[in-house]
Amino acid sequence: MAYRVGLVGTGGIARAHGKACQQIAEAELVAICDVSAEQLARYGEEFGVAARYTELDAMLREAELDIAIICTWGAFHAETGIRICDSRRVKAVLCEKPFTQNAAEAAAFVAAGRRNRVLVAEAFKFRHHPMHLRAKAMLDAGEIGDLVGVRSTFCTSSGASLQERTPESNWRFNKAKGGGSIYDLACYNVHHARFIFGEEPKRVFAAQQLGLETDDAASIILVFSGGRTAQISVGFNTFSSQYAEISGHRGMLRLDQVWNNENRAVTVEHRTPSGVEVVEFPPCFQFALQLQHLCECLAEEREHRITTEHSVAQMRVLDAVKESMETGRTVELSNS
Repeated sequence: MAYRVGLVGTGGIARAHGKACQQIAEAELVAICDVSAEQLARYGEEFGVAARYTELDAMLREAELDIAIICTWGAFHAETGIRICDSRRVKAVLCEKPFTQNAAEAAAFVAAGRRNRVLVAEAFKFRHHPMHLRAKAMLDAGEIGDLVGVRSTFCTSSGASLQERTPESNWRFNKAKGGGSIYDLACYNVHHARFIFGEEPKRVFAAQQLGLETDDAASIILVFSGGRTAQISVGFNTFSSQYAEISGHRGMLRLDQVWNNENRAVTVEHRTPSGVEVVEFPPCFQFALQLQHLCECLAEEREHRITTEHSVAQMRVLDAVKESMETGRTVELSNS
């Protein structure tokens, strides 16, 4: 029997989650919620969902959900997640990235899940892609030697000028909605670096290029133990680039199209002094893999691949990135 899924927010990213429900047998999209009746109607018709709500509490009360997926603007993730957990009407909450707007909100969200026995998980789709799982396994097996550093980008310029990237044109440029390159883009790179190093950074330095209202681009250095670093470049104002390089003392792994690679073949290049080995991965839909993992965790009563502790620590690092960008100073992290 499939888990009953309800979506909160029917914007662009919700379409990917809706398609995920269609692609796996373990989940069925049965209800949707949005403050916009027009968006509800449009989404409901596209995905064949009859149960449409403009009030979250009504959906939770009436739809008999197992899983709620939060697809609202980032500024509302924590508030929405806590309300869902406190309703005690679901078994799990999958929350789009960024998990919250700061570490304090993240801790409150996680606490709500724990006190109500709700599985809470952050939706970083790439963590479920075979490419990333294989790259981490290769690293852990010593195939590039000792880990030295990581470099990654996430740049998504549409070609629009700064004057065209207004707060009204897209939530990504709107501060009140949780926009900015750190929350929309760099969260991927930061999460990836922490995943690869298997530890938290000791300190952070970041510089930003400001847009009309939010950070338009950023360069970030995360310093891990032994002085090893993750060098990150993100932006809405830079020609599209998505790659990650994981360097060791005996080789390197290069991953292209590391974040947005839906339904396309991708590769990991394993570079060593003796040559380049290319590991190929067939097309897959990361959102479906992500939802399937959540369903498996529920069915088997096991821990999610992305723990809530990891999500709180992620926001702690992003808090430090924001502080460094705004002050121009290096920020030390206590990791406590």
